Formats: sequence, structure tokens, C-alpha cells
Amino acid sequence: MTPLVLVHGLWDTPRLFRRLIQALDQPQQPLLAPHLPHGLGVVPLRELARRLDGQIRDQFGSNTPVDLFGFSMGGVIGRIWLQELGGASRTRRFFSVGSPQCGTFAAQPIPRFLLAGAADMKIGSRLLRELNSDPSALDGVHCQSFFCRWDVMVCPGWRAVLPIGSQEEIPVWTHQQLIGHPRSLERLSAALRR
Repeated sequence: MTPLVLVHGLWDTPRLFRRLIQALDQPQQPLLAPHLPHGLGVVPLRELARRLDGQIRDQFGSNTPVDLFGFSMGGVIGRIWLQELGGASRTRRFFSVGSPQCGTFAAQPIPRFLLAGAADMKIGSRLLRELNSDPSALDGVHCQSFFCRWDVMVCPGWRAVLPIGSQEEIPVWTHQQLIGHPRSLERLSAALRR
């Protein structure tokens, strides 16, 4: 089976994925859910992507194909790895769940000099402009975005989508329900098992 890499977001740890892994119910699938300490948003997202790259290489080598799943900020970190660090060349599928791929109003008041990683998620941030200006590295990757219309962390919720691939709204009320509600877990685990 293709290894699955799970990338957590801001204020989260790999424990976030416990229920998703249970719902997936594929104990034979190789998994990596690295801990990427972000200092409450201090660490720039490109630095976190470099750390992710190192952990993927340590676990699976440099060439093993992987599937990538990013929740919230983890989806942007994963996207940096795909587009800027060569991850797309070894990735079959990318699942972006509640990730501010087009930025979020929730990050707008955050000063970059204090919280660079959180500020990377501002609408119009240099990072997101650069990622969105040329998403062609993702052309060979099956991309799927999941979002919640009422998400206040990625606000407005419909901005939590990649510029390519399919988009699916999950009918839940909150950002955390995207990764913890039974309705979400059913849809996400079904998509991962396909």
C-alpha cells in the first residue's frame, strides 16, 4: 500500500489524526504523522515544510510514492513541500482539508515580525501569492479539497480550496469538526480508501 503522510495544523499535534486513522481501518498501511512544532505560529511555513521533507525522507527514503493529507495549516505546509521541495514528483494524491490555500481573514491582524508562520496564511501573503501564481507542479497529483462553509478559522470557508482538483463541502459547523465529526470522518476515510 502507498504510505500516507498526515500533516497537522496550528495548535495541533499528530494525536489529531487518531479518529481518522481508526475510521480508515487499514492497519497494514504505512503511516507517518510527524510532529511539526510551530511555536504557536512563530515558525515560518517554509521552514515547517523543510522539516516535513526531512521526516518523509527519514521514514520512506527519497523515492517511495506517498499520499499526502494536510489539515488546516498542515495543508499549506504540505503544498509547499509539493510545489517547492519536489514532493509532487513522488506524490499520488493530495488531500487538503480546511486549509487556507487562498488565505484567511482570521490571520489578517497577525504581525509577521511576531508570528511569521501564522502571518503566512494572510489573504494576499507573499507565500500564498507565490504558490498560487504557478500551481503547475501539482498537475501530476490528484488533488482534492474539503471545506466547511461556516469555518471561522478559514474565513470565508470556501477559500479553503486548492486552485486545481475537485472541491467538496462537508456539512459540518466548525473547523475542528472537519477532522473529528463522524460525518467528516466517513467522507474523508472513504476518499482515502479509494
